[in-house]
Amino acid sequence: MNPAAPHLHEMTNSHLLFEEFDYYEPATLEEASRLLGSYGGKARLMAGGTHLLPLLKAEREGLRALINLSRIPGLDGIELRDNGRTLAIGGTATIRSILENPLVRQHFNALAEACGTFGSTQIQNMGTIGGNICNGSPAADTVPALLVHNAELVLTGPEGERRLPLGKFLLGPGRTALKAGEILRSVLLPVPAQGTTSLYMKISRVAADLAKASLAVVLTRSGDTIEDCRLAMGSVAPTVLRLYSAEEVLSGATFSPERLAEAGRLAAGQISPIDDIRSTAWYRRQLAGVMVQDGVGLAWERAAHPQPASAVPTADGHHPLPAGARVMAGEREEIALNINGKVHKVWVSGNELLLNVLREKLELTGAKYGCGVGECGACTVEIDGHPVLSCLTLAVSAAGKRIATVEGLQDPVTGALDPLQQAFIDQTGYQCGYCTPGILMTVRSLLAADPHPGEMAVREYLKGNRCRCTGYASIVRSVLSAAKE
Repeated sequence: MNPAAPHLHEMTNSHLLFEEFDYYEPATLEEASRLLGSYGGKARLMAGGTHLLPLLKAEREGLRALINLSRIPGLDGIELRDNGRTLAIGGTATIRSILENPLVRQHFNALAEACGTFGSTQIQNMGTIGGNICNGSPAADTVPALLVHNAELVLTGPEGERRLPLGKFLLGPGRTALKAGEILRSVLLPVPAQGTTSLYMKISRVAADLAKASLAVVLTRSGDTIEDCRLAMGSVAPTVLRLYSAEEVLSGATFSPERLAEAGRLAAGQISPIDDIRSTAWYRRQLAGVMVQDGVGLAWERAAHPQPASAVPTADGHHPLPAGARVMAGEREEIALNINGKVHKVWVSGNELLLNVLREKLELTGAKYGCGVGECGACTVEIDGHPVLSCLTLAVSAAGKRIATVEGLQDPVTGALDPLQQAFIDQTGYQCGYCTPGILMTVRSLLAADPHPGEMAVREYLKGNRCRCTGYASIVRSVLSAAKE
């Protein structure tokens, strides 16, 4: 630390996120594992931070150190191995990168569809498959799809590397088989045989919400026979659950409505749902039977005419950076933030949010504070071409990346508005205006990837941006108008 740097006690409380901690960006998994073990269980791993940071804000999680894995080279890769027999997905691969990957869409429809239902566009850009698995949530979107595809996890730690089937990794709500110092390196998926298809379906209260119940299906069809069928459900038991009794009734049997009904009945009897804020146990049990019948029926039809999952707009903009940042508790470090093409040097602590730095230190107040937990989208900015939530992004983790805020849309010389901004004025899409900057930054990324989106594509991309004026029709109309221009 520079001895001339101001100490934390000189900062206003508004800059602070929560309790102080040591912040690290290790360059290798081995270094990350050593750091993890050196804090005696009081260190936490982070890649996207969409789960951990809200817990820290709510004071439901305490820690002495935060270890950011997102800059470890190669940990976010997606590639075929074993002469094309296995797909390997790195632990820090983002949900969006998996959704966009052509290998995933070609061979693993269920996983692509699960990623498509995963939170908002911003959360998809930030959240990782490793985080979704290792949180141990029974509502994890990717886990049912991974289970039916017979996923195997590669774990690395002080005792070396080991492999573990995903089904044996999940122990209960928030509980996994990770040993002390272990980190998820990658997820291995055997490429399905020809004639096999898969799907994922989810019932939730609103878009971008956790599931009331979810279902993944893998089905192999041979003539009129279900040669093989694998089923898994989420949000209906303490862990994501394989429905073995229903699978047994279906696998090897001739397809018929009676078989589907029996499988649905068995599935409803195997689960152990609870009442919570999203649904009741009774309703989840009813859903299970219906979803199994519908899901297997749809997979049967798909298997007759297998097709890759639908493509999604892809925005180029990934720029890997070297790891190595370290900010100790009680200290501050000077970082360089490239914002709207201009480099700003600021002193930050390890627990300062990008949103606070933008608004309070750099006076870029376009990004707004809304919910603070990643659900409203008012704080959206672009990082390396992708919309992300600045309320869940540590400022130090954004150092060296390309950041764009709504202030950068206006021409710096003439003052002319961006055509997207003008369209929102012309079509009254701005309304009260509080959520508009976040919407503009989200839509900018969509239009960069797909200059002529349809109405449903716009609504899907904006599902994480909340408008309290409830005027979504004018917002969509504004985007479509800008696209025409």
